[in-house]
Amino acid sequence: MSALLRRQYLVTEENVAKLDELSSEEGVSATEIVRRAIGAYHASGDDAEVERLVDMMAASVNEAVKEVRAVRKLVRKANQDYATQKVA
Repeated sequence: MSALLRRQYLVTEENVAKLDELSSEEGVSATEIVRRAIGAYHASGDDAEVERLVDMMAASVNEAVKEVRAVRKLVRKANQDYATQKVA
């Protein structure tokens, strides 16, 4: 671990309350919560990879939506056919 440095930052009362809440929930110091938050801020370091994954997910969702729409169309047609047969 690198040497620790003391720094002071101005934050809102809401930030302090949230930090205290997270500290209590996690069972660690507020300082540790701040360290974790800083470490997670750009943990991947590879924005291009994240963007590629998001694009893949969006494409998958779009494909799923198309398939659901196609199935809904088939179900509507089947219901219409059934209703027509029932009447006849």
